[in-house]
Amino acid sequence: MSARLLVAGVGNIFLADDAFGPEVIRALDRRPLPPEVRVRDFGIRGMDLAYALLDGYDTAVLVDAAVRGHEPGTLSLVEPDLPDRATVGAPPEAHGMDPAKVLALAAHLGDEPLPRVLVLACEPELRAPADEDIAPGVSATVREAVGRAVAALHTMVPVLLAEPAGTPALSRPDESPALSPPGCRAR
Repeated sequence: MSARLLVAGVGNIFLADDAFGPEVIRALDRRPLPPEVRVRDFGIRGMDLAYALLDGYDTAVLVDAAVRGHEPGTLSLVEPDLPDRATVGAPPEAHGMDPAKVLALAAHLGDEPLPRVLVLACEPELRAPADEDIAPGVSATVREAVGRAVAALHTMVPVLLAEPAGTPALSRPDESPALSPPGCRAR
């Protein structure tokens, strides 16, 4: 294993604000995290992410758009309940990303427990209409949140590298001051 911490962007770049995760990863190219952190855009490749979660990381931070009932652009830090190895569900779609299914698949495939998983979520403003396959481009609100997410990751990562079980805070009062209660789903 080359790093103890994985930062994974997830989302579909062709579905409006769902592109938040990949946009954050792209922005990290201009302001990189420390070299011991593995940063990767998984997009909609759920199978790839499931296998990456088995690579011995202490912590994985998934960066994603998630409807949580906040104002658009609000960042939240969520720690979902992880499935156990006995959890058997439908595998992720080959060209889709359902984090709950990805975590269930990774738990089923692995011999060791999954790493701690945190989700840095952004409340979307624009979502692709159900009858459209493509709605490229993120809203101005979510585009502004990309920079705040990069700053949040630069604050969170040193905490998580020093203590993987630590509770990193986000930087603004309207963002989650601590982790959301376990069991909150990112999607």
